[in-house]
Parts: sequence; C-alpha cells; structure tokens
Amino acid sequence: MYIDLLIQLKNAQAVKKETFKIPFSKMDERILEILKENSYIKNFEKKGRGAKRVVEIELNYKDEKGMISGVKFISKPSHRFYIGYKEIRPVRQGYGLLVVSTPKGILTGREARKMKVGGEMLFQIW
Repeated sequence: MYIDLLIQLKNAQAVKKETFKIPFSKMDERILEILKENSYIKNFEKKGRGAKRVVEIELNYKDEKGMISGVKFISKPSHRFYIGYKEIRPVRQGYGLLVVSTPKGILTGREARKMKVGGEMLFQIW
C-alpha cells in the first residue's frame, strides 16, 4: 500500500541510499509516476514476473539532501477524508504536493482542480 511505499522512501533517503526495491502494485506505480513528474524521485523500473514483481526506485538528491522533507497521511483505512475540487488548496504555499484518489485515477491536487474532480485525499508530501 502507498503508506508503506512512502515510509520506505523517506527511510531510504534518510540513510542516503541510491536505490531500493519494494513489491509491485498498480497504485504504487501511479504514485511513483506522480513523484517522478514532480522530481521527488529520479526514476523507477518494474522488474520480475507474476507474484515476484518488484519496483526498483532510484532516489533524487539535491546538494546531498533528499528531495522529500516530510509526508503527512490524511486518509487512513480506518478514517477516510474526501474533498471537492473547489476545496483543494496548495500545500506549503505551493512547495508541496497533495495526492488525491479520484474517479479519473490518482491525481495531484493541481490536476484534480484543473479537471474539476474531487475525491479521497491520500497524502501530502513536501
């Protein structure tokens, strides 16, 4: 699940790893695409077949500092939060990123607002 992915990303970055692997899921793949588009990670690649598929993630650093300074999980399996597109606001004065699960797929807050679609707020990252 995406929560495990983000915690592993943050921990790997804290110990200055170049790459690491996690089990593959389609939701994680879409979240990694969003993180790559917004320069939080360098690259990712699917490897393996069937039940043994994994994703190898290459981390991005700037001046030997990781690109991810913090993550805030909004929706949890026990308590979900939903938002309309009019209520979507910038994260950290535009320096962060909100990720929303919508009927049109997993989108950033900016994309969801542009497409005029709301959904479940998953997490914020900055």
